[in-house]
Amino acid sequence: MRVVPNLFPAVEHHEVVVHSPAHVRSIAELSDAQLDLVAEAWRRRREASPGGYAHALVNEGRDAGASLPHSHSQLVWLPTVPPGVAVETALGEGEPVLERDGLAALCPWASRLPYEVQIAPVEPEADGLRSELLAPALRLLAELVRRLHSLEGPVPLNAWLHEGAHWHLELVPRLAILAGLELGAGVYVNSLPPEEAAERLRSG
Repeated sequence: MRVVPNLFPAVEHHEVVVHSPAHVRSIAELSDAQLDLVAEAWRRRREASPGGYAHALVNEGRDAGASLPHSHSQLVWLPTVPPGVAVETALGEGEPVLERDGLAALCPWASRLPYEVQIAPVEPEADGLRSELLAPALRLLAELVRRLHSLEGPVPLNAWLHEGAHWHLELVPRLAILAGLELGAGVYVNSLPPEEAAERLRSG
């Protein structure tokens, strides 16, 4: 596990967490031990951070914004809590996918894109980067990505830690193109109902 400054930083403090010395392309290829190290790296870097909001994220595939094929995550320090976090106070409702290790995964009723998933503690917590459930949540994320790959192939995806009042991981596969309606009006057209997405992921 190695953490390095981002070669092309989007903000002043922007780091890359290299997930493995082996050339793997997806978080789905990491072992549980490696995923535990990712959680530990995120935690340690937040503790050593200059302050502000630490946004941890994973981009996989060029269409999801990844510039490198090697599996990695990024830590971006924002000066304040971003609006998307500040206004959200509770996790949405949705169709259950599975529950394990004190965590629940669900496809939100208002899913923006096919197979969107939220992974959250069953008992709400406010600080994901200090939670003992962060590593199990990353393991669950990797399992869901493996199931997604078995259903749809190695699709591009974005995932991130949403710290908020009730921390959770969000997984958003990029199986549709965001166009003017989505980007301009914030109205998402999802061709796969969350009930069907959850059923496929349960059996995937």
